[in-house]
Amino acid sequence: MFSYTAPAHLLHQRIILVTGAGRGIGAAAAKAYAAHGATVLLLGKTEAHLSSVYDEIEAAGHPQPVSIPFDLETAKPKDYQALVQLIQQNFGRLDGLLLNASILGPRTSIEQLSPKDFMQVMQINLNATLMLTQACLPLLKQAEQASVIFTSSSVGRKGRAYWGAYAISKFATEGLMQVLADELEGVEPIRVNSINPGGTRTDMRAQAYPGENPLDRPSPEEIMPLYLYLMGADSRGINGQALDAQTNATIPQPIS
Repeated sequence: MFSYTAPAHLLHQRIILVTGAGRGIGAAAAKAYAAHGATVLLLGKTEAHLSSVYDEIEAAGHPQPVSIPFDLETAKPKDYQALVQLIQQNFGRLDGLLLNASILGPRTSIEQLSPKDFMQVMQINLNATLMLTQACLPLLKQAEQASVIFTSSSVGRKGRAYWGAYAISKFATEGLMQVLADELEGVEPIRVNSINPGGTRTDMRAQAYPGENPLDRPSPEEIMPLYLYLMGADSRGINGQALDAQTNATIPQPIS
């Protein structure tokens, strides 16, 4: 695993928005951020899942989170603006944005990939990610040092057969990360990076590999060191990097 021990108050008084916060890696990240002092805005499609994470954070005595039911598949530009206005009115800024929400889509060949399935995956994994990031940029600029983390995949860095729309969406996500990081470098106090979580014990992993023993994979909680590192002040200067949560590497050095 990525080697990093986060200070207890790493994210004290920081405001962090996490998409796909109801389950899996998103839920683990939300709870980890809250445990290190952040006020976490929990964004997801299923209100019951968000409520469960909300209750866990509150029961642990961490800063009170905010639950935001939001459907990335159907959201229109006005919905993103309303979300930003809500955050602006209540907090005035955004210190961090973890873009975690994704769907797998069908594991099929390019030849057999239907337009409907392709567009659904791209809408959630790429289009919504772009629109939310755009909408949040003014809030991120209000922070002293903000961090944006995109969620990638090994198949978004080297294509593999039958990963279809999901792989394509993650290649595009890597491109979005690189373009935005380069645009903001030296201009705004916002760093932008991507994380490949690797094979993790999640529902998406079980869907992709139904015959795999889930206990052979780490839990979402076990891969949190990199998520904490990139969201906290210790990663200042790290920008435009594609990192792996399950690497054995230690803290990366800024790109000169």
